[in-house]
Amino acid sequence: MPKKWLTAVLAALAAIPLVVTPASAAATNTVTVFYKPPTAWSTVNIHYAPNGGLWTTVPGVPMAAATCAGWYRKDLDLGSATGMQTTFNNGSGTWDNNSGRNYSVGTGVVTITGGVVTSADPCTVTTPPAGDNTATVFYAQGSRNWATVYLHYAPTGEAWTTVPGVAMNETACTGWVKKTVELGAATSLQATFTNGSGAWDNNNGANYRLNAGTSTVRDGVVTGDATDPCSAVPPDTTAPSTPGGLTASVDHVTVTLSWTASTDDRGVTGYEITRSGGSGGTVVLTSGYNTYIDGSLAPLTTYGYVVRAVDAAGNLSAAGNAKSVTTGDAPPPAAGGEMLGGDPRKESIYFVLTARFYDGDTSNDRGGSQDISSGNAANHDPMFRGDFKGLIDKLDYIKGLGFSAIWITPVVLNRSDYDYHGYHGWDFYRVDTRLESPGSTYQDLIGKAHAKGLKIYQDVVYNHSSRWGANGLFVPKVWGAKDGQWDWLYSTKADGQQYDPMVEFHGTDPTLTAQQNQLAQGRPYNGDLWSTTEPAGNTCRNWGTTNGTYSPQGYANHNCQWPSPTSGMFPSTLYHQCWIGNWEGEDSRSCWLADDLADLNTENPVVQNYLIGAYNKYIDMGVDGFRVDTAVHIPRVTWNRRFLPALQQHLVQKYGAGKAKDFYVFGEVGAFVNDKWNRGSVNHSAQFFTWKERRTYSDDDATAALEQYNYEEQLGTGNQPTSTNAFLNGNAYHEPDHSQFSGMNIIDMRMHMNFSDAGNAFRNGKDSDDSVNDATYNAVYVDSHDYGPNKSSFRYTGGTGAWAENMSLMWTFRGIPTLYYGSEIEFQAGKQIDCGPSCPLATTGRAYYGDHVDGSVTASDYGAVSSASGAVATTLAQPLVKHVQRLNQIRRAIPALQMGQYSTDGVSGDIAYKRRYTAGSVDSFALVTVSSSATFTSIPNGTYTDAVSGDVETVTNGTLTATVNAKGDLRVYVLALPGNPSPGKVGADGPYLR
Repeated sequence: MPKKWLTAVLAALAAIPLVVTPASAAATNTVTVFYKPPTAWSTVNIHYAPNGGLWTTVPGVPMAAATCAGWYRKDLDLGSATGMQTTFNNGSGTWDNNSGRNYSVGTGVVTITGGVVTSADPCTVTTPPAGDNTATVFYAQGSRNWATVYLHYAPTGEAWTTVPGVAMNETACTGWVKKTVELGAATSLQATFTNGSGAWDNNNGANYRLNAGTSTVRDGVVTGDATDPCSAVPPDTTAPSTPGGLTASVDHVTVTLSWTASTDDRGVTGYEITRSGGSGGTVVLTSGYNTYIDGSLAPLTTYGYVVRAVDAAGNLSAAGNAKSVTTGDAPPPAAGGEMLGGDPRKESIYFVLTARFYDGDTSNDRGGSQDISSGNAANHDPMFRGDFKGLIDKLDYIKGLGFSAIWITPVVLNRSDYDYHGYHGWDFYRVDTRLESPGSTYQDLIGKAHAKGLKIYQDVVYNHSSRWGANGLFVPKVWGAKDGQWDWLYSTKADGQQYDPMVEFHGTDPTLTAQQNQLAQGRPYNGDLWSTTEPAGNTCRNWGTTNGTYSPQGYANHNCQWPSPTSGMFPSTLYHQCWIGNWEGEDSRSCWLADDLADLNTENPVVQNYLIGAYNKYIDMGVDGFRVDTAVHIPRVTWNRRFLPALQQHLVQKYGAGKAKDFYVFGEVGAFVNDKWNRGSVNHSAQFFTWKERRTYSDDDATAALEQYNYEEQLGTGNQPTSTNAFLNGNAYHEPDHSQFSGMNIIDMRMHMNFSDAGNAFRNGKDSDDSVNDATYNAVYVDSHDYGPNKSSFRYTGGTGAWAENMSLMWTFRGIPTLYYGSEIEFQAGKQIDCGPSCPLATTGRAYYGDHVDGSVTASDYGAVSSASGAVATTLAQPLVKHVQRLNQIRRAIPALQMGQYSTDGVSGDIAYKRRYTAGSVDSFALVTVSSSATFTSIPNGTYTDAVSGDVETVTNGTLTATVNAKGDLRVYVLALPGNPSPGKVGADGPYLR
């Protein structure tokens, strides 16, 4: 993600740079760290890395008990470093790593607890200076819905209160909590808020700055010298303002309405839309937002619309301007292709970043506005380099490796500063033109892949759009000016011209300086986005005023120049209005990840319909499944009530109920931890998303999301549903129970995080499987375009033998094996996976792969190549390539390895298990051990043949010992059963399987 967070943040920094003066380093710097764990730990370790230095060896160094209860202390020498990254653990697998971000601290005294970093010694009791200043703080609970709220604060110059602070328990009115605190001589304070159970509002890490007197804090906004929000309120007799600017667009028989939001002294609660015309006569519709989609109307019929606003007291505004539209013809039947079908567990998946895989058509290569600054231009390596034609040209390479499905990065039209990966969607209804060529469109790729028996799994994004919004939903206007300093950034406006990433500025503009001409290189047309004059209906605050920051060139930055969730630039009906503060809290599901990832208000039906309609288009094109990006950033209840049912409904309409189930949906739930539950938060754990809801929530999706969050968090990890769907009953396969399946499978984040070695991944995977609805559908990988094991920022560098062992596990254990492009030759091993535009792509884990697959290749079958020449022939001769080819052949020959349940009962060995799949006439039973020998007891008697060596063993006493003596080698003994003979030895001996 996009991607993702690191890429997005770096890209954002490149786009919105500020002048930073580097600090001079002292010869020796020290830091004293005080830490209080969230629960009582018998041991506390600090695991840290001085800035620019190496991390300590896990688990770090022990901390000593401080002089005050519950706190631990460690004095550290940082040398010349002026700060460090740090995490904490109990030495037994429980970590506090600041919700996956680590803690960044400086020197001096540092205090950390509850995710909050301060700088006061918690064990030193100070007497506040004399004085009688007080602060009365009102806090709006809003979307947090906390039962109890605590104020954790520090008067300026004084120590912080002990966590969690003081209860805000003074009498207030509905929606508000209140606390008055003494400041002594201080006239201001810093403050944060918490529910006392691990959820915090710390103003996105900046803390709140409040003054003496009365202050209100609401949705991240502080109002000083505020009026008591709970003072008596007179009856509301004032109607809202008249909604204006009603517009209507027609798409066949669907009318999309939008209008300027009304205002009200107490707040607008919704709108009444009166529709006239058609056979239904006059109809009154309602909307909670200043948009409405009116679908399924009669074709070629004229309708009229007027809109009125309503407030909580029922006051109705005057009617806004009327709008009349005529619908078009009924939409034509959906065109495109059909998915291949078949159980997705039979597949193995090859994952590519389309723009970085193979360049089939150089005419659509584009470097973008960061081409020079990133260093890509110097390498002649534009960010958009690979394309669909390149994928089509190399389908035989992928099939020759043995893969039967290809996961590709998002295909929708992107719009950002560094968007080759596809996760900055701008027009979700259009395919990015930088990926297509005549005869090699997305539809062509799907059809040609299917012709070779290869499925296409499309990466899709539901939770965010690009920083420039989503075309057809909302595109913000930003401040801009041809003012001498910013001339290079803004295209001259041209009537009718639209954004087209294929048209970049190159060359020399005589009106620009040499420096500005270089800055402008690669810029696509953006005249549709900017305005110097404040546009009608603008909601962004402080339009165009300078904000005190500067670009590296010394140009003054302005308010509303760059997208932001807190500026008012985006309507709250369509986009969320906050930055994420707590990655394990409710705000992680309703706030922006980064400033180039505008977080959609997915609880709004208008947003839902926009996304559902877009992705139905790709279903109609015949894709075989969706990999769902950033799934954890949308509440499960929204998935279960809106997106997943809509997806399934469209599939059933197209394919029927039976084949619709073959469409593979697997979500990225970013639980980057090594434990079963994501730091104890069920709402943020991968397996949570595989289940339906267990109770009914409010009709309003935003309210329902809060209700679900609180309900499930209170139930906790010990009261979540469990499943036996992945497990054998002794040696017997049993029919799985999918009645409570949500419709979303998951990427196996726990195995991914623990793939530092295969045995570790195997043990952790087993431990989580009872909480997944059916773990046999998990997508399993070692590393990806985001992270390596243990949230490493580098491509896996465990060595060839370790890679072979990991692959042997993935291809024979439950789940669907998935390989990131190039891992078959350890491509870019040890290289930083992503650095955004701050370094050339060629130096990263997202480097261009085409040089390794140049030449010709023909696949005669899955995992079999009949001919190859050029660089690709050299690639195909590599040891891991031979290994994955044979693993794919073995897995395809044994149904138990594809779809079977498993058990380790009666099995000795480090990585060993038995698997079985029974359905209809198919009955497949296999015994597997990886890298070392294992003994299987209480198994069915009969004849077993090893698919690796061809060894035949006859079992008469229920016991078989499989001998393996090499890392990455394995044995797969298959029982001959009536109508299901063992396939015998599959494939030829290779570097690891022999």
